[in-house]
Amino acid sequence: MTKGNLHEKAKLINNYWQPQIIGELNGQQVKLAKIKGEFVWHKHDNEDELFLVVSGQFKMELRDQTLDIKENDYIIIPKGVEHRPVAENEAIILLFEPSGTLNTGNVEHALTCKDLKKI
Repeated sequence: MTKGNLHEKAKLINNYWQPQIIGELNGQQVKLAKIKGEFVWHKHDNEDELFLVVSGQFKMELRDQTLDIKENDYIIIPKGVEHRPVAENEAIILLFEPSGTLNTGNVEHALTCKDLKKI
């Protein structure tokens, strides 16, 4: 059994765009991240991705629209859809995605995190 507090776990994260694993279930990883600024355009060819805003807000840019994702909102990005999160101010997000999913999907970038820390 795993029990935790998202705000307490967020205090352990020091860098933006570097998700940390807070749990695992049924082949999925539950990740927590602090974000600020622009991420890289990318897609996940084989994985859907869920973003839940714990605090703050961000914009999810898609090739044909931009969506405002506010505190307590979530968005599910289907596999194969190009997207780019952009946060003007710091936001804390929770992600659900299959284990081993790279944060930058099909793109190798300076923000790619291959070895995630478990907190």
